[in-house]
Parts: sequence; C-alpha cells; structure tokens
Amino acid sequence: MKNIIKEKLTELERNENIRILHAVESGSRAWGFASPDSDYDVRFIYVREPGHYLKLEKTRDVIELPINGELDINGWDLDKTLRLLYKSNPTLFEWFNSPIVYRKTDFCDRIAPLLQEYFTPSKSIYHYLGTAKSNYIAYIRGKDEVKAKKYFYVLRPLLACRWIMERQCPPPMLFDELKSAYLDKNIESYADYLLDIKLNSPEIKIIPTIEVINEYILRSMEETAAYLQALPKRDEKTWDMLNEFFISELYR
Repeated sequence: MKNIIKEKLTELERNENIRILHAVESGSRAWGFASPDSDYDVRFIYVREPGHYLKLEKTRDVIELPINGELDINGWDLDKTLRLLYKSNPTLFEWFNSPIVYRKTDFCDRIAPLLQEYFTPSKSIYHYLGTAKSNYIAYIRGKDEVKAKKYFYVLRPLLACRWIMERQCPPPMLFDELKSAYLDKNIESYADYLLDIKLNSPEIKIIPTIEVINEYILRSMEETAAYLQALPKRDEKTWDMLNEFFISELYR
C-alpha cells in the first residue's frame, strides 16, 4: 500500500502541475490504533508555480481525491498551510509529527523554525478540548453502548491537552506515547482493554459504556477548561516571517 500511495502522489504532481513538499499518514494508523479495516488517511502539502498565485481568479487551495477503497488522499496548498500556521492550527502540527511519512523533503527543515515560532498552546488546547467535547456529547454521553473507537476520539485529544499544558509544545501523534505520559494509572488497564479491541476488531465494534472512563473524561474536560480560563490573553503574532517564507518557497 505504501508503494501505491507513493505512486498516487507522483501521479498527482504530474496531473495537477504541483510539487509535493510533505506527505504523511494522518488518522488512526498514525495515532497507533488502526483497526484491521482502517483506511489510509494520506495528507500532503503542495506548492504551484509562482504565476499561479498572481492570477486574479482564485482557485481552490485544497486537492481532494475521491475516496477509493482504503485510500483517502487530500492536501493543502502552501498558502493555505501558512495561513493555518498563523492560526496555530493543531492539524498542521500533527502532519509534521506523524510517525508515518510518505514523502519528505528539506521543506520540513526550512519550516521547522516557523512551526516553533507560531505554535500557540492556548489555541491548540481549545481545539483539542472542543474535539473531545463534541465527540463525547455525540457518541458517548447518555449511551449504554458505544463504538469502541469513539473513546479514542475523546481520550486522545484530552491527553494532547494535558501534554500541551505540561510541556508547552505540540503533542506526539502516537496514543501510546500520550497514554504513557499522562493517563491516570487507575484507568490504564481500561485503556489497554480498549486498545486491544480497537486493534483487533472491525471499526464498528460496539461495547458497553465504561463508566470509569466516562468519569475520567468529565473530570479531564473540567480541569482543562479551568486551565484555559486562567490563561492571560496573548498578543497576536505578525505575518512577516510567513510572508517572507512563502515568497522564498515559491521561487526555490
């Protein structure tokens, strides 16, 4: 499958007249809890020829291929990438932390200082807390039975919040690394049980609600919300470094 993905990326470059700067896995495979029938979620960053960005008519800054079997492939234009970096978009940081890389260039080394400069802990915590809350409300709260995978869509972002709160840097992708660092020891056995189910069962596997984990989720959300409320407001960063970087990349 990795060879097929690499071929698809090369084909995209030719058909779309782009250069792919970075391509990774983003999803359950990169998080370390893929089910036997999990998709491959391929994400990439690309750049077009300089003249493209000078046209009056605007074109889409995203390329999405139709989902085909196990493959889900889409990417962001460099200009979209840098706009999202200005906002400290957590998804972008995850792409650069993915343990599964399909295309790596020296672009990663060049953008690394900007990733450090524009990472804003509070914005990432807001994002992960919002993700945890929405998944908890939609799939777990008030339910007698849940899909096992939905617990990970709440636990992982909450652990990511804890990582950022403690270390003030982007969290790792792998759930196991987050779990080892910050999951309460009294529910670790329940998490291991869920992980075993997730790794060895279909995506649709349904299990009884685990009340101990539900209580942990609610407590973690309350603690994270209180942390955010106590944070002082920070000044917005300027666009200068991003503008300079964008121009230098176009003419590289």
